[in-house]
Amino acid sequence: MDLDFGSGVADFRTEVRDWLAGHLVGEFAAHRGIGGPADSEAWDVRVAWDRELAAGGWLGLSWPVEYGGRGLTLLEEVVFNYEYARSGAPYRATTSGLDLFGPMLLALGTPEQKRRFLPPILRVEELWGQGFSEPGAGSDLASLRCRAELDGEEWVLNGQKVWTTMAHTADWLYVLVRTDPDGKRHRGLSMLLVPRHQSGVDVRVIRNLAGQDEFAEVYFDDARTAAGLVVGEVGQGWRTAMGTLGIERGVTLLPQQLSFEREVEHLVQAARDAGDAVPASTRDRIVEAWMSVRLMRTTNLRTLGEVLAGRAPGPQAGIAKLFASTSHQRMGHLAAEVAGPAGQLVGEDYALDVRQRTFLLSLAETIYGGSSEIQRTIIGEQLLGLPKEPRP
Repeated sequence: MDLDFGSGVADFRTEVRDWLAGHLVGEFAAHRGIGGPADSEAWDVRVAWDRELAAGGWLGLSWPVEYGGRGLTLLEEVVFNYEYARSGAPYRATTSGLDLFGPMLLALGTPEQKRRFLPPILRVEELWGQGFSEPGAGSDLASLRCRAELDGEEWVLNGQKVWTTMAHTADWLYVLVRTDPDGKRHRGLSMLLVPRHQSGVDVRVIRNLAGQDEFAEVYFDDARTAAGLVVGEVGQGWRTAMGTLGIERGVTLLPQQLSFEREVEHLVQAARDAGDAVPASTRDRIVEAWMSVRLMRTTNLRTLGEVLAGRAPGPQAGIAKLFASTSHQRMGHLAAEVAGPAGQLVGEDYALDVRQRTFLLSLAETIYGGSSEIQRTIIGEQLLGLPKEPRP
């Protein structure tokens, strides 16, 4: 489906399409559709592509000009993201810095922090990683134990983080730590910006199900960062983190919607090719999958319309991430089922095809950005007004 964003951005949309057609060539074209929010495939190519985008002025379109952006409207940003996804361009390697950390810093950072960190993100000179989850503090993030103590003009960090996406490629980490040892749960946390390239930071890569090195454990052993590198107020890191997770749960949905639509069309075609070998019950589930991506589209457009009109998004925005992640997992299982026994065979050196890789990587979608269990609790308590779950 080709969405109509109106005549006011028609020229801009043509400009985007023309630029992508002229630059998504050669090695970049050979890697169409590569990557995802938790996918390290073809990393060097994706970084090079991001630098191509940066040279063309296509990163941070709605960011202020003073920080290297173009100062365009949210609608133009949306048009670009839609056309970008429509073109099948490689998934951007700078997502953590550009789509998650950058907006957080624009909203809560000091002028000095913005001047220091935002321009290098847009020039693809510095990459970022998010240090939130810990062993025993994943979905229950408020129970984290990684701590930081102020020592003169520096914070000293000690503790461990885990599932830090692309930590081994990051130059900086934005880390949620406990700065008040007497603070209970979400009280006494702070968001610190920590340089990764120092002796007190030990990154140990974890290989995922698809055989990729896309996340890592991070150990802090007297790691240091400047006292002024706190985003938001000291002790108010929970509020900062929740804003970042809100961005993470919603920022990728429009591009993902288009990729999911392409996947379900491939699934439909695979079922047609298999003919009578696909049982009626499986065909019914394929129809449900086809309907689910249309529901994602409708929900995303409804939320987008509310934001562009200056209104707070309705309750459907709160369920979008949960619905998209669980629906995509079911699609992955369906694709594997339709493929039959052949879908369980891999190539030499564990070479997976697109269908197999999508199936395996989708298993993490109900965890990152807020687990489905936590999302259901939020929906029940905050959207539906149900009694709160008992808490120890």
